[in-house]
Amino acid sequence: MTAVPPERTVYYRRSRFTTHLPVDRLYSPAHYWILEEAPGIWRVGLTRFATRMLGDIVEFHFTVASGSRVEIGDEVGTVEGMKAISSVFAVGTGQFLGDSPALRQDVTLVESDCYGEGWLSKLSGQPAPDVVDVHGYVAILDATVDKMLASRYTGKDAEEDGR
Repeated sequence: MTAVPPERTVYYRRSRFTTHLPVDRLYSPAHYWILEEAPGIWRVGLTRFATRMLGDIVEFHFTVASGSRVEIGDEVGTVEGMKAISSVFAVGTGQFLGDSPALRQDVTLVESDCYGEGWLSKLSGQPAPDVVDVHGYVAILDATVDKMLASRYTGKDAEEDGR
C-alpha cells in the first residue's frame, strides 16, 4: 500500500497545521481513521493530526490478543511518541484482528505514511456511531485547533484581545 493520491483527498490547513485527508475513510473525534477493506473488516490508524501531537513515534504495543472481543472505547494498547505516551482505544465493536506487520518492522511508518502502510490495527465488526466522513472531520479539526489557539490567550493577552 502506498500513500493516498492528493486527488483523492481534501486539503486542510489551519494555523500552522496542514494535511491532506483521504476521502475514502471515516474519522473519529479522537483522531483515528478507519477504512473498510471488506464488508465489516476495518483498518484503523492515527490521523496526521494525532501523529503531530505525539511527536516522533518510537514504540507501540497492543495489550489485547488477536481474536479478542473489543467494545467501543476499550483500551487496546499504547503508542509512545517523543511528546507523549497515549492509550490506543477501540473505535468500534467486534473482534480485534491484530496489528500491522509493517509497523513491527518500522514504527516510523505511523507518522511518515499514516494513511498508507502506517496503519495500527484491524477490527472485524462495526465502527463507533460517532465516526464522521472527511467533511465532519474537518469540522472536528477546526474546533480542536480553535480550542488550542484560544488556550494560548490567557491573562494580559486575552484582555488586550477582548477575550
